[in-house]
Amino acid sequence: MTRGCAIAARRSLSTTQVKCASLDWDFNAWGGLDGGLYFPWDQDDLVPQKVAEIEGVDRYKASLVLEGGSIHVDGEGTLMTTQECLLNPNRNPHLRQEEIEAYLKTYLNVETIIWLERGVHNDETSGHVDNICCFIRPGVVALTWTDDVNDPQYEISMENYAILQNAVDARGRKLEIHKIHQPNPVLITAEEAAGVDSVDGTLPREEGDRMAASYINFLITNGGVIMPAFDDPHDSLALGQLQSLFPERVVVGVPAREILLGGGNIHCITQQQPRG
Repeated sequence: MTRGCAIAARRSLSTTQVKCASLDWDFNAWGGLDGGLYFPWDQDDLVPQKVAEIEGVDRYKASLVLEGGSIHVDGEGTLMTTQECLLNPNRNPHLRQEEIEAYLKTYLNVETIIWLERGVHNDETSGHVDNICCFIRPGVVALTWTDDVNDPQYEISMENYAILQNAVDARGRKLEIHKIHQPNPVLITAEEAAGVDSVDGTLPREEGDRMAASYINFLITNGGVIMPAFDDPHDSLALGQLQSLFPERVVVGVPAREILLGGGNIHCITQQQPRG
């Protein structure tokens, strides 16, 4: 799961040159001592500084607890996130929604923020948006979906769909929404649970626990899209849908159950870098 670092494109005053810069958000292991995934996390919080040093880019420190997977931007002034995550008391309890929005607008140069309600059912990141919904391109989004009314995910996806239907982006566009059906519930097996070291201060992985599997957690790369696959009947359908949404790229599915077992998925463990 991407920690508190993001590489952003920053346009110089001359408006003729775009430079990359690092945004260093505060990190508390997805919730600190109130639902966080492990303790301590002080060394993890140093990662953005080290990345900026290695890449030789300017670093801007933002005093806001935020992870890369908790936001999604369209590159044209619109940001999407979830209330479950960014308004969670375990992230920035001292800040009101308007204050958090001010941080996002200042550091990410966005104008419009779309607040979804919740993320994928049982997502231990407190509902990262990159697992539930993402921008395919400006004005076009993909949303995790299920047709099973008895699945807890159904209500979550329905309420987010209603929000997206009524949303307008920074350019005044209504959103084109594509439903990507989730895989069947992915449960931790006894063998997988036995293979996870139990360490004090970390979240356990127990047999029968449902993991937050989603095809939305993909990575867009130069010329391609890398999609998580789960050896599930819905894999091919999701890949076909994404391929139609990315006609200029090659969409490839890769086995991702092991990544999911660790928490998150392909987008969570990566961070794309804008062209500078």
